[in-house]
Amino acid sequence: MLLHVPAVLDADQIAHVRAALDRAEWTDGKETVGEQGARVKRNLQLPESSPERHRLGTVVLDALARSPLYHAAALPLRTLPPRFNRYEGGGHYGFHVDGAVMALPGGSQMRSDVSCTLFLSEPDEYDGGELVVNDTYGEHEIKLPAGDLILYPSSSLHRVMPVTRGTRIASFFWVQSLIREDRRRRMLFELDASIMDLTRSGADPASLLRLTSVYHNLLREWSET
Repeated sequence: MLLHVPAVLDADQIAHVRAALDRAEWTDGKETVGEQGARVKRNLQLPESSPERHRLGTVVLDALARSPLYHAAALPLRTLPPRFNRYEGGGHYGFHVDGAVMALPGGSQMRSDVSCTLFLSEPDEYDGGELVVNDTYGEHEIKLPAGDLILYPSSSLHRVMPVTRGTRIASFFWVQSLIREDRRRRMLFELDASIMDLTRSGADPASLLRLTSVYHNLLREWSET
């Protein structure tokens, strides 16, 4: 499922994060990928040990906690602390697939089910830099307003197009979902959205209760903890 989640960060939060990133020390993005990824990756990232990375990551996670749409779509169980990257001067990231298993702080591990990019630069601040996600319906080019997030299956082949003018800044992270399979996450998301729509339209309460029961029983049957 490819889903646009608007306004995760508001204007004040974006300004705060961008000001901190403008002062930050960046490092070569190849340091956080394996050999294959390093061959096609040309960008900058906040170092893994950067205090700013941890502080700003908390800002992102707190904002996500207030987004019902994000939670309905991702059904998060574990989240890798957000990272931050910077593309400029032709920087790009060629087609790749995200690693299936990632290390969490403290030594535990998580499976990557959902990949997320939170845009921090406005589209008119740079040329190029589109996130291109390849799925069964073809290639999708994504370039969102600052503060908006795109989520998609981590199994998807994807790339970032070269930035030929300006600077593209974003946060990115991965989620292990309660629901491993994308098709099941999509069904639950669509069922949840339908329940919300019917509730707003004043549908019969007894029918809504039955649908809600179906949703939670499916979640109970399919979820992994």
